[in-house]
Amino acid sequence: MLKKILVLNTGGTIAMSVDDSEGVKPMDDQAVSKIVPFLERYADITMKNVLNLPSPHMTPTIMNQLRLHIEKELAAEPFDGIVITHGTDTLEETAYFLDLTLPHSVPVVVTGAMRSSNELGADGPVNLISSVRTAADPDSHNKGVLVVFNDEIHAACHVTKTHTSNVATFQSPQFGPIGTIAKKQVHYHHAPLIREHYAISHADANVPLIKAVAGMDPSWLQFLLEQPIDGLVIEAFGLGNLPPAILPTLKQLLDKGVPIVLVSRCYNGQVQDVYDYEGGGRQLKELGIIFSNGLNGQKARLKLIVTLQQTRHFQQLQHLFDR
Repeated sequence: MLKKILVLNTGGTIAMSVDDSEGVKPMDDQAVSKIVPFLERYADITMKNVLNLPSPHMTPTIMNQLRLHIEKELAAEPFDGIVITHGTDTLEETAYFLDLTLPHSVPVVVTGAMRSSNELGADGPVNLISSVRTAADPDSHNKGVLVVFNDEIHAACHVTKTHTSNVATFQSPQFGPIGTIAKKQVHYHHAPLIREHYAISHADANVPLIKAVAGMDPSWLQFLLEQPIDGLVIEAFGLGNLPPAILPTLKQLLDKGVPIVLVSRCYNGQVQDVYDYEGGGRQLKELGIIFSNGLNGQKARLKLIVTLQQTRHFQQLQHLFDR
């Protein structure tokens, strides 16, 4: 008996077409729905258009609305898996947000396309077929939200977009894909050891993200002291070090009760309190800055938005970011 798979379309390149005179145009109503006959070879398909957004228009609030929609669908009908089509620019963020906030063990797979539906070599159809096959596979349960592209399965917590246009753009730099899709089977070779779930009511926290660069002027950050921010994420140098000129501003933010999460601007490794000089990781740790366990900046921002609904205590937030 075929598994029941719900496909939720939210827009993006997979639902766009190219017009030689006008460029890439959203939304081609037939771009995704015309693939349904091919999908029905692998599952009993229900397809719904939920949003029609280019992914740069996505926000945490809309991500949370999508979460609520998924929970409503699962409460109304016992689907065996869910596939979400999404634009690629913010796909990893939506996938990770859902990974943190969906409580279900039902497979949720996020996919999209790097080439529009009428381009030569369009990758949307095969990505969607691979995603349906993955969502329908029994081994996909309890692995968190998955991202499927280019016949690879990635964990939402690890995957990131690495190329502006290549169809193999989604990679997991430190860990690699957790599985692959072959012609006859879906194959997993590892999976994340830790699953996180946080119950939330909204995703409205105001959390900026900044990147450290050589010679930062503290005035670039001082305006944050006057802003109603709930937290801050900084992409630091290397192991987790910052220019000393910005430390007084960071101290003022911490004194105001604003949690600051540190990640590395490197795409491999994690920040650690190793260097003991002004602006070094050891000093930052002593100030009360929260060190993240290998997340990139955009994902650490989402995790802070989510975990601020659990606690605003710096040490408790550090414990959650150690996971």
